[in-house]
Amino acid sequence: MSSATRTTDTPPIAPARPAARRWARLADAGLAALAGVLLYLSFPPRPLWWLALPAFALLAHVLYRRRPRAGFGLGLLAALGFMLPLLVWTGEEVGPVPWLALATAEALLIALGCAGIALVTRLPLWPVWAAAVWVAAEAVRARAPFGGFPWGKIAFGQADGVFLPLAAVGGTPLLGFAVALAGFGLYALARALRAGDRRPLVAALTVVVPVAGALAARPLVDDGAEDGTATAAVIQGNVPRAGFDFNAQRRAVLDNHARRTVQLANDVRAGKVPRPDFVVWPENSSDLDPYAESDAYAVIDNAVKAIGVPVSIGAVVAPKTGPLRNTQILWDPVLGPTATYDKRHIQPFGEYIPMRSVARLFSSDVDRVRRDFGPGKVPGVFTMSGSRVGLVTCYEAAFDDAVRDTVRAGAQVISVPSNNATFGRSEMTYQQLAMSRVRAVEHGRAVLVPVTSGVSAVIRPDGEVVQQTKMFTPAALVAQIPLRSSQTPATRLGAWPEYALLVLAAGGLGWALTGAVRARRRTS
Repeated sequence: MSSATRTTDTPPIAPARPAARRWARLADAGLAALAGVLLYLSFPPRPLWWLALPAFALLAHVLYRRRPRAGFGLGLLAALGFMLPLLVWTGEEVGPVPWLALATAEALLIALGCAGIALVTRLPLWPVWAAAVWVAAEAVRARAPFGGFPWGKIAFGQADGVFLPLAAVGGTPLLGFAVALAGFGLYALARALRAGDRRPLVAALTVVVPVAGALAARPLVDDGAEDGTATAAVIQGNVPRAGFDFNAQRRAVLDNHARRTVQLANDVRAGKVPRPDFVVWPENSSDLDPYAESDAYAVIDNAVKAIGVPVSIGAVVAPKTGPLRNTQILWDPVLGPTATYDKRHIQPFGEYIPMRSVARLFSSDVDRVRRDFGPGKVPGVFTMSGSRVGLVTCYEAAFDDAVRDTVRAGAQVISVPSNNATFGRSEMTYQQLAMSRVRAVEHGRAVLVPVTSGVSAVIRPDGEVVQQTKMFTPAALVAQIPLRSSQTPATRLGAWPEYALLVLAAGGLGWALTGAVRARRRTS
C-alpha cells in the first residue's frame, strides 16, 4: 500500500481534540452542578452533613487553576445546584418567579466567590485561602443586598456533624471555614497522592487540622445548669390552614394559641405536666394588635391568667403612624402587657417591600404587604419568673449579630418565636430548626423554638433536640432547661473570627492577583 493511500485511509486525529475539549467542559459543568446538589443534600432535614466534604472536593476539582471567568461560570452552576433546591420553599405560595429570582441572586454572589477561589488555587496552601474566600462570600451574602440573606451558610448544615463544636470557638464563620477547608483539603490530598508525591503531609494537614480542632473544642460544648434550671412551656396553637390565607384567619390563630394555653393550665392542675415558670408563644400568634383590639387583649389576658405565669406573646402592633412592628410582648398575669421587643432584622419582600414598583413587575403578591414593617433598635431580653429570656424572632436566627447581641445583653436562655405557616410542609422549618441548634452550641444556651404550625422544639445547649412537635397540630412542650450566663469564646470574640478570615481571603486574593499581573508582564 502506498503512502498516499495510507494518508487517505487513516482517519484524522486533530479534529477529535475540540470534541474532547467540549466533552471535558460538559463533564466539568456536570461535576460543578453535582457539587452544588451535594451541598444541598447535606442540609436538613437529612442528617447527611458529611456530604459537604465531597461537595467541596468536587468544587475544588472543577475550579483548580481555572481562570476567574471560568471559575465564575462553573461556580454559578454549582451555586444554582445548591440554591435552587435549598430555597424552593420561597415559592410555596407565590409561584416560581420570587424563588428563581432569590436563588439566582444568591447564586451570583456565590459564583463571585468561586471566581476568587479559582484564582487562589495557584497559591501554596491553596485550600486555606480558598476556604477563607468561601467564608468571605458568605459574609457578603449575609449583609447585601437589602440587609443580606444568610440562608445556606455551610455552618447551618452541620448541626449533626463532627465540626459543630467549632461554633463555640469562632461562631458560624469558623465552622463554615473548617468544613470548606477539610473538603478542599481532600481534593488537595487526592491530587498529591495521584501525582506520586511522597510527602503529602501538607495536604493531609488541611483535612486533619479542622477535624482535630473540632475534637479539641468539644469540652466547650457544655449544657450544665450554671444558674439553676427553669421549667419552660412552648405553645404551638396551629393555624386554620397553611399558606398566605392564614393571615385572613387572624382571630382563629389567636384563639388556637389561647385555647392551647388554657388546656396546658388544665393539665397542670390535673397533675399531668409540671407547672411552667414561663411560657413562650410563636411569632404572629396574635396578628390582632392587643393594644388596639380590646377583644384580642381579653383573649390573651384570660389565657395568661389561666396559666398564671409570664407569657411572651408574638403580636403585630399597628401604631397610628409609621410602620408596623413585629413585636414580642411580655404579658404578666397580674400586670398585663409590660416589656416589648421589636424584631430588628425584618424580611425584605416579606415584611417590607424594597423598590415596590420594580418588585411588582415580577409578582403582584408584593401588594399583599400593604403596610411595611419597621425594624427595632435594641436586643430584647425579658425577665420571666427570674429567668432572663432572650428574643430572636424567626428570620433573625440566621444573623450572627442578632443572636450574639441578645446573649451579650444577658440572656440565660434563647427563644426563637417563628411563623412558618406560609411555607407549608416544606423543608424550611427544618432548615431553621438546624440554625437554632447551631446557635445553642455557639453561645452555650438552651433554645426554645415556638412555631405557629411547627416544628416547635426544645434544644439543650449542646444542640440536642429533647422535645419537638409534629407539623400543623396543636401542641405544648414542657421541659426543664438549664440556665446559663457564661460566655463561649464565640460570644466573647464576636465578629472578630469572621474579620480575621476576611483579611485572610483578601491577602490570598491580593497575592494571587499580584502574581497573575507579574506573569502577564513577563510574557508580554
